[in-house]
Amino acid sequence: MNTTIFASEQLITAVSINKSQRVLRWSGIFLVSTVWLSALLFGLYILTFYVAAFYRSDMVVWNDNLAGLYQADKKGATLSIGLHFVAGGIILILGCIQLLQKVRLAYPKLHRWTGRIYIVACLLAATGGLIFIAISGTIGGIVMDIGFTLYGVLMLLAAFETFRHAVTKRVTKHRAWAMRLFALAIGSWLYRMDYGFWLLLADGIGHTSEFNGPFDQVMSFFFFIPNLLVAEVFIRNSERKMSDVINWIASLTLISATGFLIIGTYYFTLYYWGPAMVAWLSY
Repeated sequence: MNTTIFASEQLITAVSINKSQRVLRWSGIFLVSTVWLSALLFGLYILTFYVAAFYRSDMVVWNDNLAGLYQADKKGATLSIGLHFVAGGIILILGCIQLLQKVRLAYPKLHRWTGRIYIVACLLAATGGLIFIAISGTIGGIVMDIGFTLYGVLMLLAAFETFRHAVTKRVTKHRAWAMRLFALAIGSWLYRMDYGFWLLLADGIGHTSEFNGPFDQVMSFFFFIPNLLVAEVFIRNSERKMSDVINWIASLTLISATGFLIIGTYYFTLYYWGPAMVAWLSY
């Protein structure tokens, strides 16, 4: 389920492609569309829930989703995690736009300027999260600290490389790093989706309220490492480095993942994200 695809337009560049590559291309397009819609809804939810709580001076509600996010005696940690959430919401919204080939070609200036905002938001989100970990640590302890710190460092690296190759006009490398950056950017969305499915399908086996159970420790890495692996698959596919067998296996995996994400997005929007956005609008 945790397989997500980030740059379907990369699959269109070849003059001729065989059947397995066409199926993989369309599988990627369907999954990308689902990911974009779901990530967009989650980004709006992040902004409405966390920013609205700050606006109402009711930041204790942050702890309803994850204990320890708001601590009145640690203003530095609160500020850094607040920055992380706001920047994360912006990332999810803009990331769904940045990889669209039609936008890049028809509106290159828009792509460049939104790209700059996107990169800054990625840097702020990663920095805010790392500062929070340094000040307060994570609720799950050392394993979660390591996993989330690695996640933040990789996001900083991907953001820097994406920008560096864009400035130097190395388009192929820029797009490859942009795919990796988006793979990391949707990690927070996938983290919640994964937990939702696990609680629903497995009744939360291995999960504890302190987020230090076996499942929690796996999730400290699982919400971003598989994304990067899938991104690498599509980067290599765009360079025609994969066999037909791998293409068919990847296509089947993507179709299955799309089905899971459609179901998950529907229920999350119905019971969590949607009510939070409606409540903000009503307020």
